[in-house]
Amino acid sequence: MKLTMDQVLKRARPVLPVLVIEDVSLALDLAGALHAGGIEVLEVTLRTPRALDALAAIRKELPQLLVGAGTLIHTEQFLEARDAGAQFAVSPGCTERLAAAAEDSGLPYLPGVMTPSEVLLALEYGYRSLKLFPANGSTSVKMLKSFKGPFTGIRFCPTGGVTPDNLLSFLRLPNVACVGGTWIAPSNLVRARAWDQITQLAAEARNIASGLEQP
Repeated sequence: MKLTMDQVLKRARPVLPVLVIEDVSLALDLAGALHAGGIEVLEVTLRTPRALDALAAIRKELPQLLVGAGTLIHTEQFLEARDAGAQFAVSPGCTERLAAAAEDSGLPYLPGVMTPSEVLLALEYGYRSLKLFPANGSTSVKMLKSFKGPFTGIRFCPTGGVTPDNLLSFLRLPNVACVGGTWIAPSNLVRARAWDQITQLAAEARNIASGLEQP
């Protein structure tokens, strides 16, 4: 059975870590530290030259994790990500060409939206799981509340501005499947190889959300 984006987000709840990996040699330790903290789904962003190598290494050595490619902004990146082993794809926005490339790749796709018009565009392409980007704290919480009425059945993954302090504000919303964030594996801790601290951040995020029911 083909994996769907809805299934990816349900498994990711409460947090989908957004990883910027500069040093491939650290990829496995980073992924392992997050997994030790209860994380099952990772997004490796294609913001660095070796991102696909890092993604491939994680997929090979830690097959128990779901690993996707993020920040896909060019059509050719979808096939490159799939060939590297990505199991889903994420973009900061949504265009006709990106949607077509996602369809051609066969990867579950999480396109980014910010406005009602962008949500409608994504719906026209058949997407019902969407990334809200950027998620600007209380403003985005209010926006998601207002989206609930006209966009019935649409699930969001707010990303870009989510922190431990506002995590619950997002997760309590019935149309939020999970949140994405870089705070769970910040670059300074990765460079310092502070794996125990990263594991702790992952566990803390899960503990914060532990009282919430899966929507």
